[in-house]
Amino acid sequence: MSATESEASALDDHAANTVESSSIDRRQFIGTIAAATAALLLGVPMSDAAASSSALQSQLVRLVKRQRAQGIIRPDERTSWSVYDFTGRKKLVSINEDIPRQAASMIKPFVAQAFFYTMQERRGTLRYTGSVRETMERMICHSSNSATNEIMDLVSRYNGGNGPRDVERVLKRHAGGVFQQTSIVERIPASGRTYRNKASAHDYSRFLWALWHDRMPHCEEVRELMSIPNHDRITRRVRGMPANIRVYDKTGSTAMLCGNMGIIECQDRRGRPRPYTFIGIIEKSQRTNYYTTWITNRSNAMREVSGLVYHYMREQHQLV
Repeated sequence: MSATESEASALDDHAANTVESSSIDRRQFIGTIAAATAALLLGVPMSDAAASSSALQSQLVRLVKRQRAQGIIRPDERTSWSVYDFTGRKKLVSINEDIPRQAASMIKPFVAQAFFYTMQERRGTLRYTGSVRETMERMICHSSNSATNEIMDLVSRYNGGNGPRDVERVLKRHAGGVFQQTSIVERIPASGRTYRNKASAHDYSRFLWALWHDRMPHCEEVRELMSIPNHDRITRRVRGMPANIRVYDKTGSTAMLCGNMGIIECQDRRGRPRPYTFIGIIEKSQRTNYYTTWITNRSNAMREVSGLVYHYMREQHQLV
């Protein structure tokens, strides 16, 4: 079964992940079982049923609907949203989660993870040197496209030499239950116009869950790289959010995409960690001719949604 999205923006606004009733052939069935088994081995939660009745999801739907009415999100733009509460161990928002969308730079932590899977397989042959670490930092913290291509090439060199598709193969070989809608088919062009690599909000959510619970190799290092301060859209300049909140995230930006996925680590009044995931994706059907204005307005729309989520979590967990 898979989630589908209507061409009408009303379905996007009302966040209906409808279930297809069409039959699944044997190959699809086997793939589904394999993905589910891999997810169970990683300990990744499979059910998001609670999200449909979440008060937060209803609030978020109303906010996005208002943003559409104001023209902040246009009719030719589709969105996906996901929020998982680690403390309550439940999905609070699941909106168009299983639809593959352009990944842009949000694919870069996946590339890092593919490197660490390969290093685990090739013990003693592939090493995490200081030079590789610097390349990783440029890839994730500074969103360097050339650095991303370097890591992709390294992964491919040890996995058949078939280019970016080797990155996807490594991820799905080790964690097919996490990277279910992930498609990595191109290096980042010199222009930075990368539109063909895709992933779903659900993939990001499962990845972040596994990352937080150390279910993949070298999770601590990936978290460290993702926690280095950057110009994120889910904590920085978000109204009402404290400046000392820690975030592990990666943004994605093209003339057709505004995205951010990450773990927001808050504390309650007793100093206990109260982390949650936030994934937001706004995808445009065609390239905008006014990139700076477009990406700024969509980034601010995402900040407004992130602020709504934070205020909800603050009330639920008595955050400081």
